[in-house]
Amino acid sequence: MTFTYYSESDNMSFNTKKSIKIITFCMAALLLSGTAAAAALRYDKPREAEPRTSIKDYIKVNESERPLETLVSDGGYCGIFRTVGVIGDSLSSGEFEGTDENGNTTWTDMYDYSWGQVMARDTGRKVYNFSKGGLTAEGFLTWTSDMASNPDKLGFGAFDDDKKCQAYIIALGVNDLLVKKERVGTTADININNPEQNAKTFAGWYGKIISKLKAIQPEARIFLMTMPQDGDDSEDVKNLKLEHKSLLFDMKELFGKYTYVLDFNTYAPVHDREFKNQYYLGNHMNPAGYVQTARMVESYIDYIIRHNSADFAKVGFVGSNIKH
Repeated sequence: MTFTYYSESDNMSFNTKKSIKIITFCMAALLLSGTAAAAALRYDKPREAEPRTSIKDYIKVNESERPLETLVSDGGYCGIFRTVGVIGDSLSSGEFEGTDENGNTTWTDMYDYSWGQVMARDTGRKVYNFSKGGLTAEGFLTWTSDMASNPDKLGFGAFDDDKKCQAYIIALGVNDLLVKKERVGTTADININNPEQNAKTFAGWYGKIISKLKAIQPEARIFLMTMPQDGDDSEDVKNLKLEHKSLLFDMKELFGKYTYVLDFNTYAPVHDREFKNQYYLGNHMNPAGYVQTARMVESYIDYIIRHNSADFAKVGFVGSNIKH
């Protein structure tokens, strides 16, 4: 509180002026409290209805949007699938490169780190790893594995009745084309009506996988993944990846309904030196790299669902006897 000195010549005494100040302060306080009370009463009154917003304010569907322009971190619309199967090689298996006591390189599939399991945690859904380091399309159909309920069964458990999925993501081609140097082939190598007659090419084996998945789960949504570009790719490897990409788009047309392409070759970041410094451990991903891959897979599928909503309206019925 501030006191002011008054001389004897002042018309009012010190005490009189002090009293006036106190009275003024009290009146101001009463006025402010009344204003606040009135505001509170106005706040409690029902608000007038506001104009409804468009669904476009909640879901981004822009015709000019490109895949991976919008990145999700919670799985996005991948959450509509209760079960997802991932068919792939080491890059789908969370494989890490290590070193043994003799300095030799080791490779270990650590599935909990795989991008499929990151997706499972992001969405709260079940994701199966039908994958293994070194896997090829041919190997998927000819190797036995303890992943299956019966070790004599093929397909790493993907064809077991209790593991049928609503969606499948196929990420094969690296070992087939870049390591084993298999012939890519074309959709002419695929006999949809009798896949056992498919040619023994990458296209033939890959097509057979799709045919078998559609046979056990006809309404499943199937996503085919192209190979991302690498900063160290030779011209021959670049061309092989483009041939692989072209084949997958041809397969999308061949198998038709509910078949989609995740075109990482076009829309994913190039795995250049900067990318590898951030996300690689040797020739495979590090933990952050597998998380980043999961985010891109989720985001691409989210993009496809948002732009093709009618295709996914009945996903909830896949694997059930319910129809609409």
